[in-house]
Formats: sequence, structure tokens, C-alpha cells
Amino acid sequence: MRMVNCSSILACPYNLTEVELKRDLDNYDNLKLVFSVVLSIMMVLVMFALGCTVDIKKLWSHIRRPWGIAVGLLCQYGLMPLIAYLLTISFSLPPIQAIAVLIMGCSPGRTISNLLTYWADGDIDLSISMTTCSSVIAIGMMPLCLYLYTRHWDLEQNLIVPYQTVGITLLCLIVPVAFGIFVNFKWPKQSKIILKVGTVVGVVFLAMIIVAGGILIKGSWNSAGQLLVVTFLFPLIGHIFGFLLALLTLQPWERCRTISMETGAQNVQLCSTMLQLSFSSEQVAQVFTFPLNYGFFQMLNGFFIILVYQIYKKLCKKKHEEKDVDSNEVSESKETAARSEATSFLQRDEGGQSGPGAAMTIDLSGAFIKTLSVGQQVNPSASDAITELWTASV
Repeated sequence: MRMVNCSSILACPYNLTEVELKRDLDNYDNLKLVFSVVLSIMMVLVMFALGCTVDIKKLWSHIRRPWGIAVGLLCQYGLMPLIAYLLTISFSLPPIQAIAVLIMGCSPGRTISNLLTYWADGDIDLSISMTTCSSVIAIGMMPLCLYLYTRHWDLEQNLIVPYQTVGITLLCLIVPVAFGIFVNFKWPKQSKIILKVGTVVGVVFLAMIIVAGGILIKGSWNSAGQLLVVTFLFPLIGHIFGFLLALLTLQPWERCRTISMETGAQNVQLCSTMLQLSFSSEQVAQVFTFPLNYGFFQMLNGFFIILVYQIYKKLCKKKHEEKDVDSNEVSESKETAARSEATSFLQRDEGGQSGPGAAMTIDLSGAFIKTLSVGQQVNPSASDAITELWTASV
């Protein structure tokens, strides 16, 4: 019989008094309300700004030939639920915590993935297409994946999928993007300004979420250590394996980065709502910090990956510039040597015109040079230089 660790208040609901439980759940409701409002505003503004970068022809090409979308959906509903299941089994999480991790793994992507894709120089059109498609098919895929993976635990409750939240997510995604596409079509110059402002707003809102999360969830770091480790590893593994699967399917580098960001970034709000609808207050008290911690770690891992990519890009750019400078110096030195050789050749030729040394015929139009010499030849570079000098002298 496995013993339950009740050393922490948040790790075991039996340590909570009725007053403490009510206080924690009230804080959770307030936190959920704050995050819902902030995330909704952020999603609308950021998606409107990112919509200004969408190319309709490229977006239609992804829909008409959905190979990249198919790989992304395979990562979203094939790879992520499997990773969640393996992590819960490997760390022997209690049933309620394991179900919370599985719900997160079966959730679709959200706006944070589109913003991370933009910063990683990914394919924005593919990112928006994947987020939209994953949210649409979540209506069927979430219940299916949860049914397949939760049979390991005998649950008395029925898991309730918040379809209303899925619908709100789709509206907050499609409508701002449509307006952004329209603005980009009518006013392309202004759309660039809107994009810069939108990315700055996205950074500010993400910083606000991190700060608010750290202030409002004071006891989250005192929760079960195993769950905290899983929360950190889960998005990171999703990013890595999403990139590898895209690479194995021979996707371009731009799409590989896009699929990686889409795979690791999940819909935190949907998971939080589903936990609250499906479980009792005592059960929710054990895992109400998990979605918030996951949101924090997925942003942290995403920023780390983007930082590594940007450093790599700058190093490659610097190396390429140095190579160009070296090649230019080599070409200039060759040209200088050719000109000096041509000058010395003409000087020798002028000095030896009276003797029987050599005979040279130069076409004044510069079309060709024909040299007839005894024991002396002129290379092509020197020939070009001779032609220029000859023309100038004439």
C-alpha cells in the first residue's frame, strides 16, 4: 500500500481546515478571474498584431496542402498525451495529479505559441493554422485522448470538457486575425507599426502574468516536489520532441521551429477550467497551482529556446560577414596583382617594340586580346587589365 505524503498543506487536502480550504479556493477563483481577463485581452491584442503579418496566399497554401498542419496535430494529440502519460507513470503521481497532467497534455495550443513563433522567426501562417485546427478538433480529440489514457486510474467522476471555453478561444483567435489581415491589406505601412506595438504589448502582458502568478500563488512552490519537476519537464520535452518529429518528417527549419513552439505551449486556461468543473473542491485544492506553474514554465522554456536561437543566428551572421570580408579582400588583391602585372607587361612591351621579341595585336573595341609571343604568355586577368589600360591610353 502506497503512503501519501501529507507533509505539505497543498500536497494533501486532509491537512486543510475548512477555513483554510475556503480561503485557498477563493484565492484560486480570484486568480482564475484575473488570469482569464488578462489572457483574453492579451490574446486579442497580440493576435490582431500577428494578423498583420499573415500572407493570405501562404495561409491558403497551408490549408490546401496541410502537411505541416498534419505534423503539428500529430505532435499535439499524439505526442503530448503520450509524454504526459509517461511522465505520470515514471514519477508515480497520485491519481488527481496524474489526471491534471493528462488534461494539460490533451489540451490544444493557444496564443502564447503564436507569439513565441514570431520571436523564433517561425512560420506565423502555419502557427495560426495549427492553433485554429487544434482548437477545432479538440472538441473530439480531448475526450478521446482522455478516455484512452485515464483508464489506468479508476475515476468516479466524469471529466467535463468546457466546450464554451474552446469556443471563446476560437473567437478570440479568428476575429482579431481576420481584422489584422484586413488592416495589412488596406494599410500595409500602418500594419508594420501595429505589429511592433503588438509585440511590445505581448511582452508586457507576459511579464504581468509572471509577476501576478508569483504574487498570488505564494504556496505553489511548497506543493509536491514530483509534480513541480513534471511541470518543468513537460513543456521542455514537448518543445524538443516536436522539433525532432518535424525534422524527421523533412520539414523546413522554419516549420520545425514553428511546430516545436506549438507543441510545448498548451491552453492553460482550458485545463484550469476543466479541473474546476470535473473535481470537488478538496481535489482541486491539490492541483489548482499546476496549470499556473505550467504556464510559467512554458513561457520560461520558450524564452530560453528563443534566446539560444537568437544567439546562434547572430553568431552565424557574424561568421558569414567575416567570410564575405575575406572573399572581398582576396578578390581585391587578385585584381591589384593583375593590374600590376598588366602595367609591367606593357612597359616591357613598349621597351622592346624595336626588337624581334614579340608581336601583339589588340582589338581596340575591347572584345578580345590576341598575344603571339616567344616564351611569354598573359593570363586572363592581365588581359582584361591590358584592355582597360590600352583603351584609356587611346
